[in-house]
This record gives sequence, C-alpha cells and structure tokens, in this order.
Amino acid sequence: MADRLNPQRATITIVVNGVQFEARAGDTVASALLALGRRVLRVTDREKEPRGIFCGIGMCYDCLVVVDGVPNQRACMTAAREGMQVEIQEQ
Repeated sequence: MADRLNPQRATITIVVNGVQFEARAGDTVASALLALGRRVLRVTDREKEPRGIFCGIGMCYDCLVVVDGVPNQRACMTAAREGMQVEIQEQ
C-alpha cells in the first residue's frame, strides 16, 4: 500500500534476524516489520508469549526489539535506517 501512496520513497536495506530485507525510508522499524509480514516482535520471558505492536505510540512497550545490539528499543518509535540490524527480542 505504501508504494501506491508514495512511489518515490527510497528503499533501504535492514537486516532482521540475520536476513536482509528492503524497507521504505521514513518507516519505523515496526511498520517495516509489519510490511514484511512480521507480527511477533518479542517473546515474553516467563510465559514465552508472543508480542507485537499494541498501541503504536510508544506507551505500552509491547514492541520491544534489539536494534544494533541494543535491547529494549521500541520498534514503533525507532526510525528504520540503512543497514540497521534488528533482532526479535526474547525477554
């Protein structure tokens, strides 16, 4: 859908769990992962339950991922950038 809305947006490459994917410049990590079909962004520590995007505005912390080796980054508030390394977080 983003392509039809703005076909001029540049593509960037991000790495998710060691695999390269194309994303759109200006997207958040959360929206880039959703566009790639990734719904689970972390797994809870105790119950091993999957979590994804809940609020989308940085309030709930359900979308925590590891970005460039730094854990607990909110995917919905982090801009995707060229070469970014994203890992699904197991808390």
